[in-house]
Amino acid sequence: MPNQQAYSMASILDSCKRSTDFVTTPLSTGKESFSFSYYKTLIDVEGLGHLLHALQTAAQTEEIGDLRGLLAHVPMDGLETDPDPERVREQIFKGCLLVYRDSDPEGPCALIPVPAKKGLRSSNETDMEFSVVGPKIGFIEDLDTNIHLLRAQLNTPDLVLKEILVGSISRSRVALMYIDGVANEENVAKMEKRLRAIDFDVVFDTSQLDQIISDNSRTPFPLFTTTERRDRVVYALITGQVAVISEGSPYFITGPSTLFDFFLSPEDYFLPWILGSFFRMIRIFGVIFSLFASSFYVALMTYHYEVIPKELLGRLIYSRENVPFAPFLEALFLEITVEFLREAGARLPSRIGQSLGIVGGIILGQAAVEASLTSNILIIIVSLSALTSFVTPIYKMSNAIRFLRFPIILLAAVWGSLGIAIAVCFLLVHLSRLRSLGYPYTVPFFPVRVKDMKDSLIRPSYAVTGTRPSYLKPRSRIRYKPEAERKSNDFDEE
Repeated sequence: MPNQQAYSMASILDSCKRSTDFVTTPLSTGKESFSFSYYKTLIDVEGLGHLLHALQTAAQTEEIGDLRGLLAHVPMDGLETDPDPERVREQIFKGCLLVYRDSDPEGPCALIPVPAKKGLRSSNETDMEFSVVGPKIGFIEDLDTNIHLLRAQLNTPDLVLKEILVGSISRSRVALMYIDGVANEENVAKMEKRLRAIDFDVVFDTSQLDQIISDNSRTPFPLFTTTERRDRVVYALITGQVAVISEGSPYFITGPSTLFDFFLSPEDYFLPWILGSFFRMIRIFGVIFSLFASSFYVALMTYHYEVIPKELLGRLIYSRENVPFAPFLEALFLEITVEFLREAGARLPSRIGQSLGIVGGIILGQAAVEASLTSNILIIIVSLSALTSFVTPIYKMSNAIRFLRFPIILLAAVWGSLGIAIAVCFLLVHLSRLRSLGYPYTVPFFPVRVKDMKDSLIRPSYAVTGTRPSYLKPRSRIRYKPEAERKSNDFDEE
């Protein structure tokens, strides 16, 4: 972040004017002209209209020659006259209007509070990225409200907004946001260039932009992080990433992203670091289990009986003795059944969908075992695989995991453990070739960035996360300077 030194009114206005949602409304009283500068995403537009109408009406009846005379006709409480520049810089992000004379911008000024209430709803929780601990503020389909929510958290003029019109028919507003002095200018320029180069008719959602501007469209993996949580977007911005959202969409995309960004949950940072690390490793293990559990079953039951312990082999033989299908068809049948239940539950109304998922799964599973269409052990494996595919906080990554299970099961049926090894090799090679906004998808493990590994597999203590990831090439590496732990003992042992 730029240094927080002494400010002047001119420097504050110049820094704020970098964002397209910072506007200045003139007001002429005949004898003098005034300017009202504000962020339109932070103020109550209706309240501003009433204010300007009252001042214009007053100017028609009497001459207003100075700022004090103008403020005498302001029908609002909480006015601040002659605030210092530091106070102006702080309050303008709280929904205040900055009023000053056009002839003397550095002269007397005033702050008029007109804060908006956007986003302050009775039910504003996220649907797809639910968190037990921490804030539950999510975005909605109104672009100005979403920008308001971000500016309410990041009270700095360095949060720069650039609006771009995308869509030859829809002309949808697309907001590109970043923190000046933190985000690498090259990343901002890349994202802006890709957005301006889009030739599309109608943009319905940010997810379409995700696909259009991605570095590789022939991959099931998401190359930009998609989120509806404010805290995740704020974290991405302060680490040096760029955020993009389209009008009519409740989702932001942030990038450049890495593979490990999809396993990070904001909840990790609201828990003690030991617990956060434990839950993060559980998520990573769950994804590995979901990918390979069914394929290992197929490989073992088809080719590798000899590696199964005798006690377990007897139970496996007993569970499959009446099943007429090969392990591959058995696993494929159950995996497709689970996908049918999941898709039907997602498309039906919420209460019916929940009942269908629970009751349908129990009834179909029991019926399949009794009809000797599958073994009860495989039902347990497939059910656990379906559960663990949702441990990733980002829904798009769970979709990729669900898809990849099927080709891996096929390779396991053809070549056994060799097929699984081939699948792992293809997967690693494919991941290592992916790029997100030109950056390697598997960093910090490939290419190796030892210093950036501290916040990947585990969530470290705040005492060691004071720097931003070097692979993002941020303009400022320092986030904060953690102080040494102070140990005190208030207990008198004497």
